[in-house]
Amino acid sequence: MSETAVDYHPMWTSLGLNLENHDALLSILGRLYGDTFMTQKNRPEGMSYFDFVMSEVHGLRVKELMDAKAAGKKVVGTYCTFVPEELVLATGGIMVGLCAGADFATDEAEKLLPRNTCALIKSTFGFKLGGVCPYIEASDLIVGENTCDGKKKAYETLAGLVNEFYAMDMPQTKSPQGRALLKAEYLTFKEKMELLSGTVITVESLRKATAVVNNKRRAVQRLARLRAADPAPVSGLDALLINQVFFYDDPERFTGSVNAICDELEKSISDGTGVTPTGTPRILISGCPMAAPNWKVPATVEGLNAVIVGEESCIGERGSRGLTNTEAITVDGLIDHLVDRYMEIDCAIFTPNGDRLDHIKEMVNEYRADGVLLYGLNFCTPYLMEGLGIEKQLEASGIPALRIETDYSQEDTGQLTTRIEAFIERISG
Repeated sequence: MSETAVDYHPMWTSLGLNLENHDALLSILGRLYGDTFMTQKNRPEGMSYFDFVMSEVHGLRVKELMDAKAAGKKVVGTYCTFVPEELVLATGGIMVGLCAGADFATDEAEKLLPRNTCALIKSTFGFKLGGVCPYIEASDLIVGENTCDGKKKAYETLAGLVNEFYAMDMPQTKSPQGRALLKAEYLTFKEKMELLSGTVITVESLRKATAVVNNKRRAVQRLARLRAADPAPVSGLDALLINQVFFYDDPERFTGSVNAICDELEKSISDGTGVTPTGTPRILISGCPMAAPNWKVPATVEGLNAVIVGEESCIGERGSRGLTNTEAITVDGLIDHLVDRYMEIDCAIFTPNGDRLDHIKEMVNEYRADGVLLYGLNFCTPYLMEGLGIEKQLEASGIPALRIETDYSQEDTGQLTTRIEAFIERISG
């Protein structure tokens, strides 16, 4: 969030942002970013790209979107990993994740939402009502997925606040009927994107778009594998930042930048160097997504001389694992492959959801984690309820687990620090 030579205020004004609120937000986030990321020791040089992205997250990247719109491209804003970027790219569009990781305009949001709504949903409304998210305003279409009850009911209200809103239904079971529902939704979304863009999706365009997204996922999968090394070659905070940038950077530029930092990390591993000493307690975080700038819990963990080695999260491995098969001769066949890939996501909306527990155990083994931190946002019923059973089953399997509930405020930082510190001492013993 550093100062730049470019004055983006005219662009922000054209988008209808509240400049006073927006300047205040950027000032706060700039200090938070500096205190959280720039004070880390032994950071890989490749992180300079992601620092630059964050310094221009409301500037240069938004200008790129506006330039693309001027050239006739459509920008699609989304909130969930179930929305297939492949179908957006196949029409020449651009997909971006929307702001939902910090408290803002909470009082205004609570005029439209119950107070006991999760922080992620409140943040979605706060950023819109406070006029501080250029990505919302730059989007030609905003897509909301009917995952949890909170989201699908909140979207009924959000639809009246944005220019064009599209609701996508989600299956609740990994069954033939659930798969059929998801395919029907993806076919309808394909038609929506074709209508929005004026471009018909072809086998060639969808296969090419799928290859771009596959390459992006391969890059972050490569990064994830490198985090198995001890000493850890990259901090959990920096790895989370990369996973957050995944959602709004240009996909091909992002892929190249991630592969470049992976080249650097491979050399560090070969040299036996890392960002923390060998034997540092290793933690896997599992649960609710951590959208930027939600860095409180990782900063707390790594401030206590532990290192996060993986995220079983939508903004993490749950959202990026798995590639899409591109071997089909029809668009319908390629969409079948899309459905197969997205049905593998272990979201807590599914019941039963035993695959998620299996995946957590696999990640613990692969990344040599000493314990699992089960992260839940207050009032996020699916993950909070699922976390209770997962905690017990992990402990029964001999894997230490700590379940925490929090929000985006800083009020509980002291309590979290005490509990996480005790957990780290436990797994270090």
